[in-house]
Amino acid sequence: MELRHLQHFVAVAEDRHFTRAAERLMVSQSGLSASVRALERELRAPLFVRTTRSVTLTEAGRALLVEAERILAQVRAAREAVAAVQGVLRGTLALGTEQCIAGVHVARLLAGFRRRHPDVEIRLRQAGSGALAEEVTAGRLDLAFAVRTRADTDQLRSVPLTSEPMTVLCHPSHPLAGRGPLTPEDLGGEAFVDFHPDWGPRRTTDAAFEQAGVHRTVTLEVNDVHSLLELVHEGLGVAVVPRHFGHKPEASTLVSLPVKDAAEYETVAMLPPHEATSPAARALMSLLTAAPEDTADTADAANASRAR
Repeated sequence: MELRHLQHFVAVAEDRHFTRAAERLMVSQSGLSASVRALERELRAPLFVRTTRSVTLTEAGRALLVEAERILAQVRAAREAVAAVQGVLRGTLALGTEQCIAGVHVARLLAGFRRRHPDVEIRLRQAGSGALAEEVTAGRLDLAFAVRTRADTDQLRSVPLTSEPMTVLCHPSHPLAGRGPLTPEDLGGEAFVDFHPDWGPRRTTDAAFEQAGVHRTVTLEVNDVHSLLELVHEGLGVAVVPRHFGHKPEASTLVSLPVKDAAEYETVAMLPPHEATSPAARALMSLLTAAPEDTADTADAANASRAR
């Protein structure tokens, strides 16, 4: 089995189209098709269902895609490790992150990384924590800053960044404003503004209400922090969010209320196993650990330093 065949297979799987994949790889379409057919002959299984309009993975193709992505990521890490031993850090750093993650100032961290390693191409992707965990496991991302969504496995490990309690944000005129620590029962009848189910704050809140046996209704679902705070500011609902959201300028007019026995919002760096971690990912984590005052979120720098 040749690496070239795996690279071609993954490109077609990602693009769901032979012509687009060939253009991206800068190879002929006939050569790409021949490469995939050679892989299918070797594996004795069809990898794609081809029609005049679409290309979809077979069950065998889906199984191969997971392993092919992992193999290619390990090959890339090996090549970059050799370059690093020779004194030059090159290649690509593929980083994923949730929005407004606590414990790390992502933009500042990447700026410091680029100053130190200008030959490394940085790629950044924002997504929910569940999707980021899958992408690190599959080898599509070198690491991700996210909320812990699962226990460590032989394909995914986590390095703690920080943790903080969840709080309730509401409009000053809301009946809850000015009350003491709230419980899920106090909030059961409220309309909520929240993120999509894959995002860390939503996962943390859903788990807390489920554990308390309290049903809640998310009437307004958003995918960015600014929209969430704006909707709460207009009195359209309340939000249960990590404490540091209340420190943002857009939240200055909102009331922040503590939650009794609040679940901890735990943020981590998700990485592949040590032997599969790329030199670029190791360099980024070393920078984060060595200079927390320059790279950590200022609201949580001390906490993040203790967590590491």
